[in-house]
Amino acid sequence: METPQDGLGHSRSSTRIVVLVLVAVALFGLPTLIHTVFGATYQPPSNLNTYPAPAVPSWLDTGSNAWMLTAATLVGLMSLPGLAIFYGGLAKKRFILNTLFMIFYAYAAVLIVWLLFGYNLGFGPAGLKIGNYGILGVPTPTLDAGFMASQATIGPSGFAINIPMSTIVFFQFVFAAITPGLFAGAIIERMSFKAWMIFVPVWSALVYSPLSYWLFAGGWLNQMGAVDFSGGYVIHLSAGITALAAAIAVGPRLSSDRRSKPNNVTLVFIGAGILWLGWNGFNGGDPYGATIDAAIAVLNTELAAAASVIAWILMDMKFKHKPTLIGATTAAVTGLVAITPAAGYVNGWGAFIIGIAAGTIPWIATNKLAPKLKLDDALGVFPAHGVAGLTGGLLTGILADPAVTVFVAPGLKGALYGNLSELGVQAFAAGVVIVYVFAVTFILLKLIGLLTPLREKDSTLKVGDMAIHGEIGIDMQD
Repeated sequence: METPQDGLGHSRSSTRIVVLVLVAVALFGLPTLIHTVFGATYQPPSNLNTYPAPAVPSWLDTGSNAWMLTAATLVGLMSLPGLAIFYGGLAKKRFILNTLFMIFYAYAAVLIVWLLFGYNLGFGPAGLKIGNYGILGVPTPTLDAGFMASQATIGPSGFAINIPMSTIVFFQFVFAAITPGLFAGAIIERMSFKAWMIFVPVWSALVYSPLSYWLFAGGWLNQMGAVDFSGGYVIHLSAGITALAAAIAVGPRLSSDRRSKPNNVTLVFIGAGILWLGWNGFNGGDPYGATIDAAIAVLNTELAAAASVIAWILMDMKFKHKPTLIGATTAAVTGLVAITPAAGYVNGWGAFIIGIAAGTIPWIATNKLAPKLKLDDALGVFPAHGVAGLTGGLLTGILADPAVTVFVAPGLKGALYGNLSELGVQAFAAGVVIVYVFAVTFILLKLIGLLTPLREKDSTLKVGDMAIHGEIGIDMQD
């Protein structure tokens, strides 16, 4: 058999041998060469792969800090690009850019508000108390070097965790940022972008930060016994109620634009996939470390989403006679929303039950209740987030398992485990969120409407992105 030749007439086997010899000489002969030339064996710098002592203080758990930064980034990706792509695929073609831009702007605007005063208003030491109940933090900046590098402490109790303040500020920011993006889906295709620019930062300060203090940071609702593991009430119920208030205040889309089909189901699928996987950071980060409870929360998150998808598909097949990808992706979101308040408090059976509920109750709300409300909630934010968030929050009061909560909230247990009062306090907290969010949102939008119109002109809406922004999201021409 003839030996293969290279371009210069040498056999390939000979070429390989020469290359191997050269590599061996380079690897094993280099130290000898250095010793010969410099008279000593080469030693790498002694401080390679080490940090200055202040960078790793005794209270810092580097594993937990690494996970929290990763989890926060996953949640950030849920907004940019996950939610933007998901909503962009559901919107009309002529409003794709405007939809993406609303979410993009919200991320940037909330970050500024959050760092200047929003975080400490929602998670800092109590600046306002009624008796022993913490109501609000002190709205101070988080930009000082000493603050950013200090050990994280949260809420009126000053609860300390083993990560830096800068990490917890970033982690909580991405939750604050996605919330306006969620309720944007209710008022796309008609709300004035200028009004949106005013509304988002003010809403974040007046609604999101107070809710965070009450249900995330150990404020008065927490002190009464209410729990919200990762935002079923603070984020999703509040987004759903804001969607209702905003739909009323802003008004409906053009009559010709209602009940239209998504422009790109493939984009919807891609966005839903990013949301689903990103949600592992959403729920897995809320134990504030790389803990057993974080692992349980991630697995529960995946299970609930999957159960919701199957339940929704079966509902579609039973009552609509066809399974749809739009329905399945919506179900993934409702399952993720419903497990959010419970992820680190329930066992796997509890997550499974919540997932089934999330695939049926929001289905009924979407297909039966929403049409009767006669409100133009463009992308169904109220049933997908408001109803699903409420469902999960109430089921948390029933299914919280003390064998799981021992890892993150010792003593917490639901009605199924003998504590019927937990369901009552969960219902009370939901009522507080619903009333407060609706009232503040509606009043705020009416006040903004005195400064600038809340709705774009009909002539502008007929054109869409080009009339609003001077550019378009999809150019169908060469």
